[in-house]
Amino acid sequence: MKDYTCYSLKNLIETGRRLAKEKSVVSFDLFDTLLVRRIHDPDLVKLPVARYIATLAEERGVKRSATEIQDLRDRFETGMRAEIGRIHTDHEACYPVFMERLLVEIFGEAGGDLLGIVTAYEMAMENAMLVPREELVGWLRELSAAGKRVFIVSDMYLPADHLEKLTDHAGLSAYAEAIVSSADSFAAKASGEGWKLMAERFDIQPEEWLHVGDNPFSDGLRAKEAGITPLLIHDPREDLRKSLLRRYWNYCDGKPFWRGRLLQQVMAPLEGENIPREPLYREGYNFIGPLIGIFLQQIREICRKEKLSKIFFLSREGWTFERYWKQAMPLIYPGEELPEIEYLYVSRMALAGASCAHGGLKKESADIAFLPPGNRDFTDLCRIFSLDPEAFKEIFARFDLEVTTCLSHIHEGYQQENRRAFERILDDEEFQREVKAQTADANAALQKYLEDVGFFSHKRVAVVDVGWLGSIQRFLVDAVSHRDDAPVCRGLLFGATRGIPFPTTGKNSISGVIYDQNRFDFAASALFYARDIFEEACRAPYPTLNGYSLSDNEKGYELVFRRTDDALGMEENEQDSYFAPLQQGIYDSAVRFGQAVCLLGWKYGDFKPWLNYLLVSRLAFPETREIMLLRNRTHLDDFHGGKQPKAEFLKNAGRELWDQSERKLRWSPLLRLRRYLLHLRSRLNQ
Repeated sequence: MKDYTCYSLKNLIETGRRLAKEKSVVSFDLFDTLLVRRIHDPDLVKLPVARYIATLAEERGVKRSATEIQDLRDRFETGMRAEIGRIHTDHEACYPVFMERLLVEIFGEAGGDLLGIVTAYEMAMENAMLVPREELVGWLRELSAAGKRVFIVSDMYLPADHLEKLTDHAGLSAYAEAIVSSADSFAAKASGEGWKLMAERFDIQPEEWLHVGDNPFSDGLRAKEAGITPLLIHDPREDLRKSLLRRYWNYCDGKPFWRGRLLQQVMAPLEGENIPREPLYREGYNFIGPLIGIFLQQIREICRKEKLSKIFFLSREGWTFERYWKQAMPLIYPGEELPEIEYLYVSRMALAGASCAHGGLKKESADIAFLPPGNRDFTDLCRIFSLDPEAFKEIFARFDLEVTTCLSHIHEGYQQENRRAFERILDDEEFQREVKAQTADANAALQKYLEDVGFFSHKRVAVVDVGWLGSIQRFLVDAVSHRDDAPVCRGLLFGATRGIPFPTTGKNSISGVIYDQNRFDFAASALFYARDIFEEACRAPYPTLNGYSLSDNEKGYELVFRRTDDALGMEENEQDSYFAPLQQGIYDSAVRFGQAVCLLGWKYGDFKPWLNYLLVSRLAFPETREIMLLRNRTHLDDFHGGKQPKAEFLKNAGRELWDQSERKLRWSPLLRLRRYLLHLRSRLNQ
């Protein structure tokens, strides 16, 4: 009988179709034939299961580490194989038997469906790491439709009813007459006993039988000895993929950088998943998505350490963070109680006015409002803090100012004594009374909204935002700090640039997770290059929230969003449409990130070297095409006014790397290195 070995799926299926014409039965090996693994070593799936059992044990007051549990599992499985080997030809094991023994050893019993819970989790992890080979599934479907008897067979410690869960998930079960596992009979393909048993059980004549597999010994030689025609696949591309995974895994021990590279490799789409995608989608999936995942994973660890019972995701970027959290975090922390989460409809514009109702307009708040170069005078502050400038004219006149007097040093007409006079106005009681009166209703509406979402029902909460100054959290805390039931707000920002000192108190603090200016982390400071990218990539699909207003409706308040039919609104919609593939890539990466991190068992510190490389290479030394692809077309900043600053200020604008023209990015010698050295100097001088 001739041996048939094929080195590509195309050749395998062509040969198989020819051979199957003369056969009535076709069987397929399951693993590495019909299904390929995302990982190089199938035993790696056991590691998250051990961690899951350790979590269940801790909940029941049993102290066992994941390493201890894995060692126990190996011992019970090996013991069972030795036990079976004394009776049968094959040294096989059966998962429900040795797993029940393991659980009894740890918990004292395996009842209460404990075995079912652990088994369901292990099957879920197996499914997460298995991908059907689309071309072979198509052939399987074709054989079934042609009336061939189709079987799926595997030498595996999982019984057939367990394997059916995997084949159901992969869409294979409907085409197979039966799923056969050596764990049920302890007769395996490897000894040849499995072939004899199948022939007897299903009344198959060997000469009518074609078997497709990947193992030259059990699927090839032993099948041939049983009179079955073997057809083997030896796919060099699959061998290369596994060898890369194995190499990255081996590198990870001594070189932590490779942990991030291995993460990406495990997340990579395989087989039928690997379809053509837009460049922006790939950036979202491979770059921004994993960054968000690592950021949120660290937030979970901080919440655990600091006992924060609820997370409020802020601003429009929080929409994406919350959606990513829901998909990824339950996968990374199975069996654990995660903090409650809530998306909070807030923005700087919405909170600015409401923040003044009890403490008045603070100097720091005014300084923040004057940061955008388009803001020049008090009328710009009135737009931001929802004030009527007419009511302040007489107060300003007492200080020899007008509401249109220039108060920003980057605009024509600025005089330092006028800014000092304005700061004295901020100390004026009449001025602050008017500010509080005009913003009282907005604050009252905000209180009703926060009560509605349970903001005051927790003593310690995390408030999560993209960054950068912590302005939203500052205004939020100012708006509620007068209340005795106001929670401690632990601000966790993607990046904290801290351009204006943050008023840290016992109930209010912020820190940057990926980057914080208060700790020197030069690689992470590459975020300065292109902060707008992260805002645009994570922006929610609704207009900016402009404020809160009291209402006669059932809730007593309503959220007021900015209009979308004006020029700015239409530009924003255009930007959202452009970045839609990027956002889809981010969302699609969440589940794969969660599965990969759960498998690998790594945390923020493990990924930090790779994270540093990613930020520097993609933001400080990007290819020109990457900049042209990722940088935003329009960036809406509602704080920004429409007034023109002085010419000398404009002369310095647009000099950052990501603001350069395509021509300059391509042809200016050492442009990226020069900008990098300037960036280094600016960080050292901070």
